[in-house]
Formats: sequence, C-alpha cells, structure tokens
Amino acid sequence: MPDLDALLHAAVTDLGGTERPGQVQMAHAVADVIDSGEHLLVQAGTGTGKSLAYLVPAIAHAMETGRPVVVATATIALQGQIVDRDLPRLASALTPLLGRRPTFAIVKGRRNYLCKNKLAGGFPDEEDMLFGTERVDSNLSAREAEARRVREWSEGTETGDRDDLVPGVSERVWRAHSVSAEECLGQRCPMVTECFVELARAAARDVDVVVTNHSFMAIDAFEGRQMLPEHDVLIIDEGHELVDRVTSTITDELWPGAIRAAAKRAGRLLDSTERLDDAAETLAAALEPAAEGRFTGIPDALALALTQVRDAARAALSEIKPDDAKEIDGGRQVAMAALDEVFDTAQRVLEERELDVVWKTTDQWRGDVLHVAPMSVALLLRDTIFKDRTVVITSATLELGGSFDTVAGTMGLRGEGSPRWRGLDVGSPFDYGQQAIAYVAAHLPPPGRDGLQDDFLDEIELLVRAAGGRTLGLFSSMRAAKYAAEIMRARFDGDERGITFLCQGEDQMTTLVRAFAKDPRMCLFGTLTLWQGVDVPGSSCQLVIIDRVPFPRPDDPITSARSQAIAERGGNGFMSVAAPHAALRLAQGAGRLIRRADDRGIVAFLDNRMMTARYAGYLQRSLPPFYPTTDQALVVGALRRLDESAPDPLPVHDPPPRTLSGHSTLPKAAVTTPGASADSRPAADAPVATPPPQVAGSRTAVTLGEAWSEQEDEELRDGVDLGLDAATIADQLEKPVEVVEARIATLGLMVSDDQEAFTFE
Repeated sequence: MPDLDALLHAAVTDLGGTERPGQVQMAHAVADVIDSGEHLLVQAGTGTGKSLAYLVPAIAHAMETGRPVVVATATIALQGQIVDRDLPRLASALTPLLGRRPTFAIVKGRRNYLCKNKLAGGFPDEEDMLFGTERVDSNLSAREAEARRVREWSEGTETGDRDDLVPGVSERVWRAHSVSAEECLGQRCPMVTECFVELARAAARDVDVVVTNHSFMAIDAFEGRQMLPEHDVLIIDEGHELVDRVTSTITDELWPGAIRAAAKRAGRLLDSTERLDDAAETLAAALEPAAEGRFTGIPDALALALTQVRDAARAALSEIKPDDAKEIDGGRQVAMAALDEVFDTAQRVLEERELDVVWKTTDQWRGDVLHVAPMSVALLLRDTIFKDRTVVITSATLELGGSFDTVAGTMGLRGEGSPRWRGLDVGSPFDYGQQAIAYVAAHLPPPGRDGLQDDFLDEIELLVRAAGGRTLGLFSSMRAAKYAAEIMRARFDGDERGITFLCQGEDQMTTLVRAFAKDPRMCLFGTLTLWQGVDVPGSSCQLVIIDRVPFPRPDDPITSARSQAIAERGGNGFMSVAAPHAALRLAQGAGRLIRRADDRGIVAFLDNRMMTARYAGYLQRSLPPFYPTTDQALVVGALRRLDESAPDPLPVHDPPPRTLSGHSTLPKAAVTTPGASADSRPAADAPVATPPPQVAGSRTAVTLGEAWSEQEDEELRDGVDLGLDAATIADQLEKPVEVVEARIATLGLMVSDDQEAFTFE
C-alpha cells in the first residue's frame, strides 16, 4: 500500500488543486485515529479540502483491510457532491497507485426507492385515491399522468432510485409507489430477490466507501437493523448538524387525525373502528384546552386520553395480527405500521421518560399536535455511534468559544465513562485578518423585541450604499428580513447604480442565490437557510450583515428543558445551551463572506452585545479571526474602496437543459448546488455551479404575479392531502383562489370536494 502522502499528492494533483498544510495535517490525523481506535473531532475551515482529507485515508484503510468505511452527511447537496463528483474523480486518480479502482455506493432510506411488490399489486391500490375529476393533457389527470410516467420508468430503471426519475413527481404520487421501512414486508415479500432496496444494500456490502446521511446512520445504529454493512470506521461530515439531526430522527408526533388515518387503514380488517375513532375524539378534547408549549407534567385528562389511544391501538393490532406471520400481506402490514406508530407514541408519552420533553403545537392543517423528543441524545450517541468503531467528526464549525468541549459534550464524549477522543483545528488557508473586517456597530442600542428600529435601518442603508450592493443580509427572523427588504426597496427606489433587493421566500432558494451571484448590485436578505447554505465566492458578496445575536427562542421546548436541567445541577443554562447555539449560528453566518483566497469583505454585526455582553468574548472566539473594529467611518471607507476596485462577478452557470429521460448537456458529476461545500473545488477560480432544474413539482417564485414561498407550498400540499378544496386553501393562505388553483396545477396536485377521495385506504 503506497504511503498516505503519495496517495494524497496523486489525488490533489489529478484534481488540479494544490496541497494545503491543513489538508495534509487532517489526513494524517484521520489515519492516526483509525490505527489507534480513538475518535477525532476535526475543525477544517472553508477551503481546506476536507473531503479529500478524509476520503483518501478512508479508501486506503478500506482497501487494505477489506472493510468498508461509512461516510454520513447532513445535506443532500454534500451527499450528492461526494458520490457524483469527489469519489469518481478520486477513484480515477488513485487507481494507478492502488492497483484497482476504489468502489463506492450510496445507501438511502426505503422511501427513496420504488417498491416492486406495490407495483405488482401487493399492497392496497392507492392510485385510485390520487385522481380527481379535473383533466389535463390527453384527457388524463395530472396525477394520473405522473403515475403513468412512474410506471413506464419502472420498466427500464436499473436502480429504482427516485433521484434518477427526472423530471420528478409529486410526493403523493411517489408515496403511492413506495413503502416505508415499517410498511415493508421484508423477507416475507414475494419479490424480495428483485427488490431495489435489497439490491442496493447488497451492492454496498462489497464496496470500499458507503455514503449515507445522518438520519439513516442513526437509525441503523439505534435500532440494530444492519442496513449498513459492517464497518469499523465512520466519518461524519457536517458534524455540527449531528445532534439536531439525530434528535429530529427520534422525535415522535401524535394528533387526532393520525389516529383516524390508522383506523381507516385498518378498517377492512377490523370488525369496527369505533374504539379508535372514540380515542381520537377523546385526545382532541384533552388537547384543545391545553396551552401551546411544553408540559412539565402530563395533565390527568391528557394521560387518560393517551391511555385510551394506546389501549385502542393495542386492541386493534391484536385483532388484525394473523396467527402465522407469513400470512401478512401488504395491506395488513401497512395497517399494522400505522397502528404501531400510534401505540408507540402514546406509550412513550405516558412513560414520561426522564430525558423526554413533551409539548403541544397548533397546526392550521392538523390542529393540535403532541410532540415528544429527547432533551439530550448524548448518552444514546455514546452507547451506539461511538461504540466498537472509530468515528471521525468534521465540520468548519466545531470549536465554540475556542474549545471543542461544548460540541463534544452534546455527543456524549465528556464525563465519566466517555470514550477517548481528541480535537484538532487545522485552520484555514485563508488569511482572515487581511481579507476581512469584523465590524460591530457599537453605537447602536441593544436590539429590542419590536423589530428593526429606524437607527438599525439607517445603518443598513449606509453600509449597503457604501458597498454598492453586494450584500447578504442574515436576519434572526423572517419578519425582520422581509421588513428590512421592504424598507430598503423604498429607500433605494430609483438608485442610479441600480441597487436592488431580493428576499428569501420570493423564489426558490437556488434561483435567488444564482441571481445574487450574477449581479453585484443585488442584495439578498433572509434567515436560517441563508445562514448556513450560501456559497457565493467573488465580488458579488463583499458585505454580510447580521442583525442580532441568534439566540434560540426562550419558549423553545427542548432548549428550555436543557437549560432548566443544567441549572438544576448548579450549572449555567444560558452559557451551556443558548450561547453555544448562538455561537454556532454566528460562525456559520460569518463564514458566508470569505469563500476563496482572494475574497475580501466585511461582516457587520448590528448587535452591540457582541462587544458589551459578559458572553461577548465567547462569541468572538467562535468566529474566524477577522480584523475587529467598531469604527463606522473606517468600515464605510473600506466598503467604498472594495466596490470601486471589485472585479467582475465570477461566471454563474445556469442549469443545463434536461430531456424527459433525465439526460442533460453536462455530466451529472459536474453539477453542484450553491450551498455545497467549496472544499473540493479543483481550483480557486472555479465557477459557481447550480443544480439541475426541477421540471415537475418544482417551486416557483411568482404565480399569476403573486409572490409565493416554500412554506406556502408546504401548507398547500398539506391542505390538498387533507382533502380541502381550492377555495378553502386560498382562504387559509390569504391568497386569491385563482392563484392557488394555478399553483396546484403547477405542482401537479389535485383537489376535490370529496375528502375521502384523498385519503389512502
């Protein structure tokens, strides 16, 4: 086996890059912990090339031992980049040295694949529930046309992978042709030998690198399903997201409609659904008077209702479960899965587990919803993820307040019984002190609760004018982002330089980012998605404005529970929970500015607590080492000089056209998303690339001239799923009915006056 330096050199050279000290240091650290059995937390700043730094030693280990390495990412963008771009090029580069081509595969959840048994009629016929009376091309309903296309595609696909179906189809149509893990018949399925999922997982057992996501990896570890091949090395990229992704994976929800849906699925197998229906009504009555927010104890009325729900679900399960497990068909399995979920959630809430947090929200579509989630997953991660294998966790933001301790603690790596680990910060190839200024507007008052005041808006206007546009505005709330964009549009109306403003929600995020990257006079305002998902190198982004320190909401159930638990043990809940949350978001937001070695710019914090609060030093140590200042005149002058000397924006390539067969004019591996990591760009001046267009079911900015957001799309889909007609949905969204009807047609959804027509049996 060639030594690591030779492999890394070959990889970097072949990909057209240059070796970076941080990349080399990280690669050797990964190789060292693989040999020693320790765990590694490694912070690698933007531009380090961390993907290669962990993939090269991972491939070397896999080929030397014959055991695969698993790589888990948080986002689809990075997962796709690794499989479609990094690994194919890396495999070609290393083949001459290794003697054979390294192999790799992607493993996804079952819902991402077609179910052949469902296609063959092994489950209840859900397609009839998809179609209404509205007709379109060739006298076929939109959903019927989508369903036919899925079936035609199924006859030729080798993978059954939803991502290979281009254009895509609506979620409702896809669900009619796939099954969840709980609904799957497993080895009892008559078509198990032809199953796309089983074939994909069998192929993954024989490769060197398996790529998956945090949630799938967590379920595999927690439930012992052995969906991933046996491995002794796990690499978790985007590690700052791990705890939140795992928490989301094991969060459960229960609401009256879910019980009614389970009853409907089981209806043909039960003598009567009356007991389940009554339990749903009892739960609705118990939830209705309760205030939204966290329960510190389960009220008696709610406990009685949940007991009734649990017992009704258990009785129904007992009634429909056959004596011989081999007799379970698709319809029975689907019903059992729905009842199991109701039973398990009700039982979990009733158990009042020590670490569980229970709260209520009110959803305009589902009504009152009961949630239960773990306050901490630290011990769970320690006992599963970090057991019997080496784990490497990497991200550009793992050190908070100058230490790995906070992040390590949330993952179970601190305290008695914790495994051996070490932290490493390999830095960044960028000279942050020379490339960027961190400006705190210390003269502004502390931000209030009533939104942006005039002096904050005046500061934004001053900075944007000095920058000549080129501004990414990161706000702590969508309300603040929209208000700031509205005011700036009014103030810059008729601006001779053509400075204009976009706001998150006015179009697809990829479209907004692409427009921002193309036009240096454009400003883009938004909230959470922009804080961590924008990669715009070059002169289009020379000013990042952060309106306030992004602390979590004080009424957030999990945050408040964590803070209270720490305080009860004598700790500082604020510094242990709220401050790290804010520090992580600030680091991610500030990281949007410098994406290349020749980028220049300013991050402006409009919250004077960055200088005056007792926790200010902690927040500052979590940021890249920018040049700090509170001098407004210095900053305004610097922005003007940057604007005057700025080169043209980097080229932004529009998505290549695709045919109905899914082929594009560019190879799939050449396409990345604006939010993808810049680590693996082959050269410093690589252009910003964009993802393939979503022809069917994609979200567009304007419908009949009406602004439209992703959130409104989600609410629209929920309304359709509930069987609401277009007029009712329009009333809920406060939109003209013709706009809603046009959007429904664009998304390929169907509505009907008959709610039953849209409820799956």
